[in-house]
Amino acid sequence: MRSTSQVSENAASEAPSQPAAPAESISITRDGETASIERGTTGTTLFAAEKTTVVMRVDGELWDLSREIPAGAVVEGVDISSADGLNVLRHSTAHVMAQAVQQLYPEAKLGIGPYITDGFYFDFDVAEPFTPEDLKKIEKAMQKLINQTQLFEREVVSEDQAKAAMAEEPYKLELLGVASDGSSAGAAEAAEGANIEVGGGEITIYHNVDRHGERIWSDLCRGPHLPNTKLIANAYAVMRSAAAYWRGKETNPQLQRLYGTAWPTKEDLKAYKERLAEAERRDHRRLGSELDLFSFPDELGSGLPLFHPKGGIIKREMEDYVRTRHIEAGFQYVGTPHISKDGLFHTSGHLPYYADTMFPPLHVDEERDAEGNITKQGQDYRLKAMNCPMHNLIYRSRGRSYRELPMRLFEFGSVYRYEKSGVIHGLTRVRGFAQDDSHSYVTKEQAPDEVRHLLTFVLSLLRDFGLDDFYLELSTRDEDSEKFIGSPEQWAEATKVLEDVATETGLELVADPGGAAYYGPKISVQARDAIGRTWQMSTVQYDFNQPARFGLEYQAADGTRQEPVMIHAAKFGSIERFLGVLTEHYAGAFPVWLSPVQVRAIPVAEPFNDYLAEVVAKLQAAGVRAELEDSSDRFPKKIRTASKDKIPFVLIAGGDDADAGAVSFRFRDGSQDNQVPVDEAVARILAAIESKEG
Repeated sequence: MRSTSQVSENAASEAPSQPAAPAESISITRDGETASIERGTTGTTLFAAEKTTVVMRVDGELWDLSREIPAGAVVEGVDISSADGLNVLRHSTAHVMAQAVQQLYPEAKLGIGPYITDGFYFDFDVAEPFTPEDLKKIEKAMQKLINQTQLFEREVVSEDQAKAAMAEEPYKLELLGVASDGSSAGAAEAAEGANIEVGGGEITIYHNVDRHGERIWSDLCRGPHLPNTKLIANAYAVMRSAAAYWRGKETNPQLQRLYGTAWPTKEDLKAYKERLAEAERRDHRRLGSELDLFSFPDELGSGLPLFHPKGGIIKREMEDYVRTRHIEAGFQYVGTPHISKDGLFHTSGHLPYYADTMFPPLHVDEERDAEGNITKQGQDYRLKAMNCPMHNLIYRSRGRSYRELPMRLFEFGSVYRYEKSGVIHGLTRVRGFAQDDSHSYVTKEQAPDEVRHLLTFVLSLLRDFGLDDFYLELSTRDEDSEKFIGSPEQWAEATKVLEDVATETGLELVADPGGAAYYGPKISVQARDAIGRTWQMSTVQYDFNQPARFGLEYQAADGTRQEPVMIHAAKFGSIERFLGVLTEHYAGAFPVWLSPVQVRAIPVAEPFNDYLAEVVAKLQAAGVRAELEDSSDRFPKKIRTASKDKIPFVLIAGGDDADAGAVSFRFRDGSQDNQVPVDEAVARILAAIESKEG
């Protein structure tokens, strides 16, 4: 007996052929131009000739190429080398890595696997931590899967279907539960990177499909993905493993996180690995130890650095220079204590918003009698996490007139933040630091000029320290979040002031929606270092909230009492962090003016010690940090040590130099300038220090 399908197929084959109905055309906008395509056309067909197009943007959203393009859509192809294309490549590679892990370790349970800067990660619940040998096995298994040219297939499912498909994956089920709990946060707050899994109005599962059309691995995922694994090629690597708590909470299970990277070509991957190697050579933690600048003793506590004498010289030079520049620019230097009653931070609005990043309260001044009964109530104090509330108290200490505005208060205020132990990193993420903080109190009309003044000032400071490749980021309010205070009109006005001034600079301006502080929008200066990495440096923030909360006023020209605008500015963020960035930017070879030792004098032999001692004394009298190397080490070793210590100028003297009243210059690059008269040598060194060049 033939099946129904067989009967239908035979009947169709015996029926007289009919002319095919003409395909229906629809209109779309492709890459900015109107185009006509057949209804049912997918991105795969539309972009078939563009071999490096891996996804498409449809009405502003990223879609898989396999999806059908709707009528009237605005469509553009996304190249694999673009920012979005790289993210899709990396997230697709994360899926292949997870597939390989579950193939090798069938009991492994899946966490999340988002793309990150320059790569991706995936979390796994496994019995044992991954070893370096495991990483090699996983890479080999990935290559086999990639060589199969598997397809990434998207399937829209109901919540029940998703739960059935993920029945063996407890962490995925938890994400589904968070996404459907009815809260406004949803999966976006389920875990860092969880919004790549669920959210966005529908639930999708992506299947890895082999060449026979069989679904051989699946994961809960929003997508989009590459059309197939062939595009991953072999320009990928599993880099390292680490422990990570599920959803970032220490009370949750500890998972194993695999980090990887993927690039469009082998050459790109090789260049990335070379950049990593260079970054490792520049790691400020290693250089800080090698150059005897700073350390991080366990006895002191996490995120609390010690500056050694040489590091102290650099820190002092930075502080002295920045303090002088502030005073020249019209700032008044002030000082505030390290702790305060915690009510101050309720007034400012930082509590409860920033409670998680502040140290717990210190309960003091409580008194009890012999029986333990409280006879005097105590008070809660907090370690200061920010300087602005105390600067507000200085402003409020007496009446102010419009003639005093702009009023600019500045200090190196010691602040303390309770950073999680997992994010503390050398000097660039610490718990105690000196913030080069200023607060300008201005009339509303003065605000644009003050923002302009601050932005010009911070850019000039960064250039003085050798950073000159910038772009700006404008952080604005998240309209859907309740953490921001103030009216929409206030936010709009403040944002426009910052945006207009930022645009005037001519620097690239990048939007950062939702990244503002709770009290107002901000401009961040993003600086690129010597190897192209981006660091957030200065911030300028417009605050229309704290003046009202503290009741700040000034007497206007017409005799009325008006409320000032407050503008926050941090030039480096912190001296500690900026020193860490500079150490890596210069690879420890600081410009002469910042170098702890600017000159080291090395005699060719012991008889010339006294001659060079006189040269050193002359340099020291001129304010140069110079020292004589008169140890018993051999001359070649002394030269090698000076090079390792990254000394800017090495002065060498032998018989001919002494007879001529001269010295030989040896520079960091190994070049040498012989028989330079001593007075000329001193003048050269002083000129190099004064110019603030390398």
